[in-house]
Amino acid sequence: MKNYFKYINTLFVVIPMTLIMAFVGLMRNYGFGPDWGMKFLKAWSVMLPVAYGAAFLIIPNARKLAEKVTNKW
Repeated sequence: MKNYFKYINTLFVVIPMTLIMAFVGLMRNYGFGPDWGMKFLKAWSVMLPVAYGAAFLIIPNARKLAEKVTNKW
């Protein structure tokens, strides 16, 4: 199970963040209309895989940048 830790950990970060972002974006753009639930699920179903894939590109680079910045002080 340790082999999958990175993937599971990233998933547990991405799920709540995309849920929050989809909710805020939907409420900001459309409000609570009669079909807000379906719009939410459609938005989130696109956001989740995109954010999950992007996380594997962003996290290593962010870690390297943070190490460079903190090592200068």
